[in-house]
Amino acid sequence: MKTRYGSSPEMIRHFSTTQLRDEFLVEELFVPGKVCLTYTHNDRMIFGGVTPTESELEIKLSKELGVSYFLERRELGVINIGGPGYIVIDGVSEPMKKQDGYYIGKETKEVLFKSEDASNPAKFYCVSVPAHKKYPNVKISIDEITPFETGEAKTLNERKIFQYIHPNICDSCQLQMGYTILAEGSSWNTMPCHTHERRMETYLYFDMDPDTRVFHFMGTPDETKHLVIGNEQAAISPSWSIHTGVATADYTFIWAMCGENITYDDMDMIPMSELK
Repeated sequence: MKTRYGSSPEMIRHFSTTQLRDEFLVEELFVPGKVCLTYTHNDRMIFGGVTPTESELEIKLSKELGVSYFLERRELGVINIGGPGYIVIDGVSEPMKKQDGYYIGKETKEVLFKSEDASNPAKFYCVSVPAHKKYPNVKISIDEITPFETGEAKTLNERKIFQYIHPNICDSCQLQMGYTILAEGSSWNTMPCHTHERRMETYLYFDMDPDTRVFHFMGTPDETKHLVIGNEQAAISPSWSIHTGVATADYTFIWAMCGENITYDDMDMIPMSELK
């Protein structure tokens, strides 16, 4: 597990492109046969990819977190973006096809990840945050979610938002997680952009062609910066940063948030006239 420390707007003002990428971009998440995690000090979120092949994999973090087992004081969200697989939770196995998700509550002692076919491995995107209470484990299928449809074709941001870990679907302490699919011809994941000082966020961009790139915008409204992101890469978005991005072609992304509340629409919209 790699660690990223928090940075203030003042600190990044004079960052080079390399420094900005080193601080906020995670380029390698899904490595066959490995667990690849990043710990960000922004609200102590852990996120990354688990890609089992021939053998099952398990997230084993105890000494690093000062606990007896990984989820002793944490909750976990999982969405599979790869081939069919299985998740085994305290001995109970569940099939996980692409777009299936799972909320796993605090005090769950064992979570194992398996692929059905090593040549087409499952790619489990995992996000974990501190938790104060145990809530029930819930399997989540995209087929059972009524998407929130928003945006317009004329502003290039027509999209469907599938809220996986959300009060409409299941209880959680502070984790929210969802899957956004843009309509054909749309490229902005949200615009006008927004901030939410009360919650940080991570974005995983995927289902992209090799030459497609996302321009992920960040920074303060009056001093914006950007990261150029490829397929299956993720960005850390601090609470003080604007949240928006645009791509050169089709893409999908998973957003995950944690912080003071679990109110999805608690956002501070930024007027276009204030962006610089």
